[in-house]
Amino acid sequence: MFQPLPLFVGLRYSLAREHSFFVSFITWVSLAGVAVGVAALITVLSVMNGFETELRTRLLSLSAHATLAAGGAAIPDWRQRLESLHGAPGLTGAAPFLDTDVMLSRAPSMSGAVLRGIDPDLEPSVSSITQAMREGSLAALKPGSNRIVLGRMLAYQLQVGIGDQVTVMAPGSDAAGEGAGGFVPRLRQFEVAGIFEAGLQDHDSVLALVNLADAEAFRELDGPNGIHLKFDDVLEAPRLAHAAVLRTPGLAVRDWTEENAAYFRAIRIEKTMMGLILLLIVAVAVFNIVATLVMVVADKRTDIAILRTLGLTPRGVQAVFVTQGVIIGWLGTAIGVALGLALALNVDVIVPFLEGTLGIHIMDPDVYYITGIPSETHPLDVVRIAAAALSLTLLATLYPARQAAKTQPAEALRYD
Repeated sequence: MFQPLPLFVGLRYSLAREHSFFVSFITWVSLAGVAVGVAALITVLSVMNGFETELRTRLLSLSAHATLAAGGAAIPDWRQRLESLHGAPGLTGAAPFLDTDVMLSRAPSMSGAVLRGIDPDLEPSVSSITQAMREGSLAALKPGSNRIVLGRMLAYQLQVGIGDQVTVMAPGSDAAGEGAGGFVPRLRQFEVAGIFEAGLQDHDSVLALVNLADAEAFRELDGPNGIHLKFDDVLEAPRLAHAAVLRTPGLAVRDWTEENAAYFRAIRIEKTMMGLILLLIVAVAVFNIVATLVMVVADKRTDIAILRTLGLTPRGVQAVFVTQGVIIGWLGTAIGVALGLALALNVDVIVPFLEGTLGIHIMDPDVYYITGIPSETHPLDVVRIAAAALSLTLLATLYPARQAAKTQPAEALRYD
């Protein structure tokens, strides 16, 4: 006889075909439930990882990995600051900027915006603005030209195009105190020289770009109010930024995880809740495994009694039914992992096929910036999902196995 005996008997019970159709049906349903639950978890989390990466990429397309600022004050020596940052570990680009909250108007439309002064030569080193340009060119932002580049949605709201004039208005102090409350607005005309589309509403409907010198003149400042930094590894940016700021004392640092914390906190919560909800599919399958083993234990009472009289210990009886339950769960987990990886790694093929077959757009380009379903499979997520499914399956076997171990041979064989 094969050894160890509990493993041999457990395998035989799992593979045997003589038990009832109902028990077999529940067994296959349990196996399928575990497989579907695991596959759904891997696929959905991979898609959510893909959306998180896509959102991060779009958020950082016109925003840097980190920002150095002097508490809102101007940084007149920004060129020397850039020189001191040169050679910082992981730093691939640094560029000054000057942000101002303004109102843009062109009769009859008006819209709030962030007017950002940039250096057109340095800005491409920290953002992908050049690739985001849809009309015009960033090179048109010459010092003193009073030209402006608008986000596509912002240009649509103002109903302007290349060559049109827009009025930029911002609050400013009145030294004479003649304005209402001691303040009068600053007004300046700018010519639209370009339109960009970053694919994120926070940029496309809010941001307006001008030359840094024009922004300084408009604000009556002698320098930018911040420096954008870009690093070779976005995930390492928080650590690298805090190391880089030591090279230029007097400035405070904020990284992208702080500036966009609300977005990524929401995604983490959604991923956690979605994972828990989909894990319920596995939990239902686990309950089916419990029911299957309870019925098998009731059906095999005579076999258990005979094995006990032949010297099999209660612990050995437990091992028999643990083996049977684990085989069901682990086989279902293996099938689920294979199916989930096949779906997650081929989303870019499966989704267009379904859209073409059903004649629908899952991500309608008229509604969403992201028109495809991104997918990014993390090996650690797959390991965690598989480990959770295997652990639940193992726990499901304990109660039926203990009940089987409590079987008394004399009681079970009394009427046989």
